[in-house]
Amino acid sequence: MATKRFGYLDDLSLKNQKVGIGTSTANEKLEVLGGTRGGDVVVTGIATLTSYEGFQNKNTSYSENVNIAGGESGTLSGEVVIGVGLTMSVGTGATTGQGSIKSLKVSNTFTPPIGGINERPSAPQPGALYYNKDFRTIEYWDGSFWRQVDNTTTSGRAVLGGGRTPSVISAIQSYNIKTLGNAIDFGNLTSARKGVAGFGSRIRAVYGGGNTPSYVNTIDYGAIQSGGTAADFGDMTAALAYRAGASSSTRGIFSTGYTGSANTNAIDYIEISTTGNGVDFGDTIIANRSPKALASPTRFVQAGGYTTEYHKGMEFLTISSLGNTLSFGDLSTRVFGAEGVSNNIRGVFAGGRDQTNSFINNIDFIIISSTGSIGNFGDLINTTTHSVGSSTNTRGVFTGGYNIASAPTVVETMSYITFSSKGDSLDFGNLGIPVDMAGGTSDSHGGLGGF
Repeated sequence: MATKRFGYLDDLSLKNQKVGIGTSTANEKLEVLGGTRGGDVVVTGIATLTSYEGFQNKNTSYSENVNIAGGESGTLSGEVVIGVGLTMSVGTGATTGQGSIKSLKVSNTFTPPIGGINERPSAPQPGALYYNKDFRTIEYWDGSFWRQVDNTTTSGRAVLGGGRTPSVISAIQSYNIKTLGNAIDFGNLTSARKGVAGFGSRIRAVYGGGNTPSYVNTIDYGAIQSGGTAADFGDMTAALAYRAGASSSTRGIFSTGYTGSANTNAIDYIEISTTGNGVDFGDTIIANRSPKALASPTRFVQAGGYTTEYHKGMEFLTISSLGNTLSFGDLSTRVFGAEGVSNNIRGVFAGGRDQTNSFINNIDFIIISSTGSIGNFGDLINTTTHSVGSSTNTRGVFTGGYNIASAPTVVETMSYITFSSKGDSLDFGNLGIPVDMAGGTSDSHGGLGGF
């Protein structure tokens, strides 16, 4: 077809059924050069566009749902308004830009992506939000791990539940770590048992396993601030007692333990803010029972215990991930039934029974973020095994335990240390009920502040 030109400087051409504006050699059915603004163009009678680009500051209202299945969708910036009852979806075949929205106002609800553990986004950007329906919690991606949102305050309250007096009990006792004094009655577990492992968040205390003498897989939980009878949380993966327990703000770890006939190297975990059964985490280096554990916001460390002999090794894991433990180093002596407390930097293991079957009162300390380092902190004023520890960021308290200084007996004594200084423990007060082999935690322990 012949070329038609209108005006001057070849600013409009028609050739081979192609219209050019600003060009004499149009390559498309309609090609416009020169930066025409959308406001200068009025188009009627066109139902769809195959592709589009170069549009800026475009205000669009839709009366129907919008679905961008493929092609180039451009970027979104400024104000985005989607009507009530309408949706906008962008398919995996569409190309999107990195546009930004300075502010976003949602009049009803905002829903992040939803799914289970296995449906988490495969390539999230740092700061991405996700609702985990398995754990019923909001998570965010920090660039390395999915972490759960946590924002609560602490009072310094500690709790311990179950244990032996020497009869097996269900009682929960409470005290405040920030002040000196005696413990008070705080409620009961769902059943009486000893050999309980404990941990918690700022809000909840969790108690797992034990024997009555039958071995159980029961997990109880209760509110740290209000007390009362604990409620059923779910079940561990096996019926076990004498496990190590510690936690971050959101995830609790039960490690090793005794079935009544054999030790185990199994590790379970739960998400503290939900209820449900324990999930397999991995395995410890050795099968073990009656080790003790502590945590920073990122690491779980357990020490000592009994294999075929008393054990001095320490093992650690990263709480936010899954997998087996790694070697941390060794305690100063082989020890069974030592107790652990920590702030977010320093961990302390104290008391227990050594390889000669003698009760000891020495206190070891570690820097949780390192491996292999250990030092002498001081001595306990009470020589005990199977006591219960709890802590704030400044103070660790050791409560109860079993003592044979004069005659075999379960004790009610409590003593404390200050993490920032070394030295012997000091008298704190007394439990309301003498007890050992209980499980305990606080709303201020060293694992809090993490995820």
